[in-house]
Amino acid sequence: MTSKNNISESTSNAAVDSEAQIRSIKAKSGKPVIGYLCCFAPPEIISAAGAIPFRITGRPGKDNSSADAYIEPYGCTYVRNILARAVQNELDFLDGLVISHSCDMVQRLYGIWTYYHPLSYSYMFNVPHQISPWARDFFKRELGFFQESLEKYTGNKVTPTILKDRLTIYNRNRALVRELYNLRKETLPVLEGSEILNLLIRGGSLPPEDFSVLLENKLAEAKQKKPEGSKAPRIMVWGSIMDDPALLMMIEEAGGKVVADDTCIGFRVWEKDVPLTNDPYDGLTEHYFVNFQCPRTDRGPGLERFDYLLERAREYKVDGIVGYCISFCDPHKFDYPDLRDYLKKEGLPLLLIDDNYSFEPAGSIKTRLQAFMEMI
Repeated sequence: MTSKNNISESTSNAAVDSEAQIRSIKAKSGKPVIGYLCCFAPPEIISAAGAIPFRITGRPGKDNSSADAYIEPYGCTYVRNILARAVQNELDFLDGLVISHSCDMVQRLYGIWTYYHPLSYSYMFNVPHQISPWARDFFKRELGFFQESLEKYTGNKVTPTILKDRLTIYNRNRALVRELYNLRKETLPVLEGSEILNLLIRGGSLPPEDFSVLLENKLAEAKQKKPEGSKAPRIMVWGSIMDDPALLMMIEEAGGKVVADDTCIGFRVWEKDVPLTNDPYDGLTEHYFVNFQCPRTDRGPGLERFDYLLERAREYKVDGIVGYCISFCDPHKFDYPDLRDYLKKEGLPLLLIDDNYSFEPAGSIKTRLQAFMEMI
């Protein structure tokens, strides 16, 4: 049975090690570290301004009571977890903070964090909730304002040439990640889903050049591995922010193979390259605003908005989907009933895990996962 101690250990592999590593990189490079929660504010622009982008992660199961004095207890447990880490100075290596309006609770986090624990740099990146010509123009202008704020903070000018260079490096990493995902299409995948997520968590805390080396080494290692074990139910994971491999490890322990995902640290951001357009902002708008499949963006009521999920499920020969929703995660919970009905019509079973960002009680979750594996 997966215990709470096991969950704590799972967070130490990638997230904790990454924070120790970024402290070392910061000390050697002298560059400021700017934390971000969501990639709507493109890390490529942070990197082009001479800073190190760092994807902030939580600690599932952590005691969030230190956040009670700042934010309501019935709010998103993920946001409360992040705030508790800030209050307890666990993120004291950050020089700056960038938060996108991915949801109302995350926007609220920005106001509380920057008021009670201000950093030397902070920026609230506004993102429209509907895709329309005016919304695209709004997002593109916001990219410019974001760049100007970073230039003022770092003292470094972000030219189109520098930005395109950053985009090229990040696209190289996207291509490497896709190669790793392609290896999971095999009947007996040589990589576990939890292994890939740990890798992507590490990548979010590294300069892109360092992540390239990590990906290249992992790809070379994976290509030398021989498939082991027997055929198992092939699972795709969909849902809220997942910055810890605990659930994927439970799926694997229950006898499933996580071969695909639709999560924001997972394949959503790596599926396509940022187009290298004459105006880099056009490509960034296309990638991060138009193409990024997050439920917080309204794409209309039609169920065809889920077609991409069905295509991915077929591409990876998925047998079933495990959904993961954090308590009070309205964007994903509003999408869930429509997604359930859509997948049922297509003959794909869906199991929803509703969690308070603790993966507890682990025994109950694992029992449900085992029953789901037997059913499919």
